[in-house]
Amino acid sequence: MNDTPGWASPGSAPSEGRGPEPSGPAGPTGRPDPEQPADPSRQPGRAPQEPGVKWSEEQPPAGQWSSPTGSAGPGGTPPPPPGPGWGTPPPGGPGGGPGGPGAPGGGWGSGWGGPPPAAKPGVIPLRPLGVGEILDGAVSTMRTYWRTVLGISLTVAVLTEIVVVLLQGLVLDNASTEALNDPSATLGELTDAMGDALLNSGVIFLITLVGTVAATALLTTVTSRAVLGKPVTTGEAWRDAHPQIVKLFGLICLLLLITAGVVTVGALPGLLVTVAAGSEVGVGLTVLGLIGAGVVALWLMIRFSLASPTLMLEKQGIRKAMSRSAKLVRGSWWRVFGIQLLATVIANVVASIIVIPFTFLASALSGDGVTGFLNSAGGDIGWTFLIISGIGSVIGAMITFPITAGVTVLLYIDQRIRREALDLDLTRAAGVRHHGPGAVPGS
Repeated sequence: MNDTPGWASPGSAPSEGRGPEPSGPAGPTGRPDPEQPADPSRQPGRAPQEPGVKWSEEQPPAGQWSSPTGSAGPGGTPPPPPGPGWGTPPPGGPGGGPGGPGAPGGGWGSGWGGPPPAAKPGVIPLRPLGVGEILDGAVSTMRTYWRTVLGISLTVAVLTEIVVVLLQGLVLDNASTEALNDPSATLGELTDAMGDALLNSGVIFLITLVGTVAATALLTTVTSRAVLGKPVTTGEAWRDAHPQIVKLFGLICLLLLITAGVVTVGALPGLLVTVAAGSEVGVGLTVLGLIGAGVVALWLMIRFSLASPTLMLEKQGIRKAMSRSAKLVRGSWWRVFGIQLLATVIANVVASIIVIPFTFLASALSGDGVTGFLNSAGGDIGWTFLIISGIGSVIGAMITFPITAGVTVLLYIDQRIRREALDLDLTRAAGVRHHGPGAVPGS
């Protein structure tokens, strides 16, 4: 053992290669032998040294060292501590807690770890979440409660797609859109064809919107229960969600009207200039107006993107839900936008991987084949094409519904945890005890 300052412990053995100096009869402990010559290195005020013990010259004041329990060494001195690091005990006393080394779970070094992990009764830890944890929570909800989640998604997707296929095959397919591919078509024919195409798209979009609203409402309830680790059946989800479905549909329609109004206001000056002064000046102004309107509409949609889970989980009205969403998003607009964009891209990529092969298969089995489908605006859309492509759409929606709805709900919960300490309420609701706050991710 080296005799370096601060390293040797009280009562330690002599250094290697040095034996104890001869001395007379040992006196009382802590007193020098009167026959021993004075130590020239001793300074006034320094405690006397025992014969044969090599004390470091820099020792803490007396009374601050405590001997560990165990048998005493030769001469009544305690043995050295087990291993290096005999120094300042961890905060809260030896053992890192009020119990000390002898307490259950205590001991030297046992209190040096970090804080305990956050409670995780369900699919996410109850603390502020990172981007990966939000996406993983949505996927974990679908994987853990797959019977309920996929059952809801499949039912809604099948019902929605049946209505769309019937409308396209019996009603909308009769609309004349051939003029859009005819270079010699007159302005009136192009206008009529454009109106029919917009009508077709609008009806299909409305039917799809109804299905999306129903799936979102039911999956919001499932995801909120999954956070607490509590399973929910489809019937329970319906009983909890159906009083708010009408309000949710009204909320989504209101958001669509706001978007359409912003775009119209942005494009209106350019359209008026086009009518009054000609197309050369008006087209540029219209494009600039549409770009500005798109930016404003995007800002508003992200600002109100958490209104849907607010309305469903807090049982709020439409205006209150929009106000709550704006409050939760304030100061975190870019983060919410990035997570929503990432979830949308992932959902669309997954849906495309499923839908595109079904579309080509439907084209190959229809009248004109794949070449006819690519060379025309949709090819010969018959029942074969509609049914096969509809099957692909059902499978894609069955997977994308849980991802988009789950990310939105978990993002809402994450924002409330960050701003309103919702994790404490969720922990109590889940019946979890002895939990820790966990670490806050930097993302």
